[in-house]
Amino acid sequence: MSVVEQLLPSNRYLESFEMPDINQLVSNASDVIAPVWPLKTFIAVNPLQGLENLPFETAVIRSHHYRTANEDGNSGRESVNREMIKWCSVFFDQGQATIPMPHREQGLYHAFVQLASYDSRLLQESGSKVFLEALPSSAEEAILQCLEELKVPNADWEDFIRQSFAALPGWSGYVKWREHWQNPSESRICPSSLIDYVAVRLVLTRLLWPDAAESIDVPVKVPSYLRELPIAEKQFREELLRHILLQVERIKDCEQQRPDAQLVFCIDVRSEPFRKSIEAQGNYKTLGFAGFFGLPIRVSCLGHEHSHDSCPVLLKPAHEVSEIPFDVDSPMVRRNRLGLRVNKLKTSLYQWLKYNFATPFALVEMVGPWLGLRMFAKTYAPSLLKQAIEPIRQNLIPEIDAIPDLASISWEKQADYGESALRMMGLTNDLAPLVVLCGHGSTTNNNAFASALDCGACGGNHGGSNARALAAILNSPRIRLILAERGLTIPEDTLFLAAEHNTTTDEVSIFGACASPDHQSAINNLRRDLAYARSVNASHRCKTFDLPLHRDPVAATKERSIDWAQPRPEWGLARNAAFIVGPRDLTDQIDLEGRCFLHSYDWSSDDEGRYLTTILTAPMVVAQWINSQYLFSTLDNVAYGAGSKVTKNIVGKMGVMQGNASDLMHGLPLQSVYSSDDDRHHEPLRLLTVVYSPRHRVQSIIDAQPVLQKLLFNGWVSMVVIDPTDRNAHLLERDGTWQRVN
Repeated sequence: MSVVEQLLPSNRYLESFEMPDINQLVSNASDVIAPVWPLKTFIAVNPLQGLENLPFETAVIRSHHYRTANEDGNSGRESVNREMIKWCSVFFDQGQATIPMPHREQGLYHAFVQLASYDSRLLQESGSKVFLEALPSSAEEAILQCLEELKVPNADWEDFIRQSFAALPGWSGYVKWREHWQNPSESRICPSSLIDYVAVRLVLTRLLWPDAAESIDVPVKVPSYLRELPIAEKQFREELLRHILLQVERIKDCEQQRPDAQLVFCIDVRSEPFRKSIEAQGNYKTLGFAGFFGLPIRVSCLGHEHSHDSCPVLLKPAHEVSEIPFDVDSPMVRRNRLGLRVNKLKTSLYQWLKYNFATPFALVEMVGPWLGLRMFAKTYAPSLLKQAIEPIRQNLIPEIDAIPDLASISWEKQADYGESALRMMGLTNDLAPLVVLCGHGSTTNNNAFASALDCGACGGNHGGSNARALAAILNSPRIRLILAERGLTIPEDTLFLAAEHNTTTDEVSIFGACASPDHQSAINNLRRDLAYARSVNASHRCKTFDLPLHRDPVAATKERSIDWAQPRPEWGLARNAAFIVGPRDLTDQIDLEGRCFLHSYDWSSDDEGRYLTTILTAPMVVAQWINSQYLFSTLDNVAYGAGSKVTKNIVGKMGVMQGNASDLMHGLPLQSVYSSDDDRHHEPLRLLTVVYSPRHRVQSIIDAQPVLQKLLFNGWVSMVVIDPTDRNAHLLERDGTWQRVN
């Protein structure tokens, strides 16, 4: 047979056995990778998410095995990886490239088929133009053809594809996100699938690494940290339970004084220290609830061009909500709109001059001196530059009050969301005159991972919009009437306010509200106490960064947020370790060191366990993803993290690579979990869930929920239930039995 005949497609495999289900093979093999969200909505996810149906130890060993199999310096594998990175980079580009890749609308594989035969570098390395020009029109057929011509045994096909995914888990994980999680309207621009990805990779493997089948068998190794984890987890659990069980004895069943204000924060671990700080300032009570406040919405923020999903990724938005100006005809609103248009025009012009073939050098000549001066100021005097620029920006684009347009949500549905939120957190009686719904977000400068510091419950966005929406719902007289008919009466003097906690600076902004004189006085007092709590919490935050004690802590945290050279503007959710479900009385006297997700829950008003089911199957699952991402990014930052920020590069405006060509980094950067190159800041522990509820109720929920059985019995999460009827604590063993721990 001639060389040309050997390179031409063959259908011989169709004659020898029945065609397997390639889609199923690829789907099964993709369990070794997790979806990777783009930078603009960077979401914490368990990097072993596809293996959660296995025991934790087995999943770790399997993942470690496939990643280890791709670590030898095999030149063929490196060639395939290099080409795969090149094609993925140009295909998935989100506007960084001057000229977009042709044929993207046809999908990854079809675009590759039409262009690969013109790739001089690929042709030079493989010398296989005939093969490339004769590729099948179907990605499935290409996969079958390549597996046969690579001489991969039929029984090893799935495993071989799994190794292909594991070779570049970042890029393949990004494709997995696009196929299963991306908004459908956005994915149509350049559609792609795991089938496409595998087809392109196997074609490149067939060309550049023809003996790849010989690499299937690799010795299995057990990571050493599997032996260390249980010991550290037991120590943490015993210490936490010792404090909580002492607190259980002090929980009072009698009615308590009506607070001056109740503040609902996100369950995020960064909220816990601030909650403690504000509670110390007066007659305030805080609660914890997932930061999207139970609203599955897609939001169009005022002044922003594009809308975004503002709910957990486990949900799909059910409603579109737009923010509109409070006073549409005010001069301030007109000036804001004009300023936004001028700013957009300026940005577009700069981008056009920067990326146009003929103008970049002229652009440097024109604006180089100004940008150089600005760069000098941003580096050596960021605070002074901010103070100089901010008044100008405020004058050109003044901030205006926004209110949510909830027309797309029926009155009954609004009432459902309001009732569910109040009942789930146990806020059904003794409502304060002020109830503040406090979302959160962060402000940082020159930070590719900025969205990782925002609200995960809001899809990696700020939570203020959701707070505004729920406050508007619960302030509505019509909604209050519906809720009263359902047995949930909101006092006439209760006002719901929306706010947002900046987790980098500890500033809490209360959004505009129409308030009576009595309310206004209380709001002013609350603002004052929030400012003092900010100072207290900022001082605590500075200690975690080993900043000098004599410095102004508020100024220090603010400077970190605007310093474009700061690799650690804040610690994010580092050191997270536990998820606690119960009343605030359970933990309000304990210094939890910002390590616990706190979700409010009143077991006595949830007879059927409906709300507890929601808490354990939604917020807790999100917390487990966050916990796992921090755990694995700490244990092996090369395999599961994003490496150092110092050597990162943005690719296609949607991800980060190390150097100029690497896998798409899919975890947290080294600086997010380490205080130095060698010293861990995050303590890697699997999530401990503590529930204050009758044990039989928790057991019935577990019996009915496969997702809880998977996480608990496979060792991804451990659970302790403190039964309020007898105040005994029991640890759920992985075999389903309970062991008393007090």
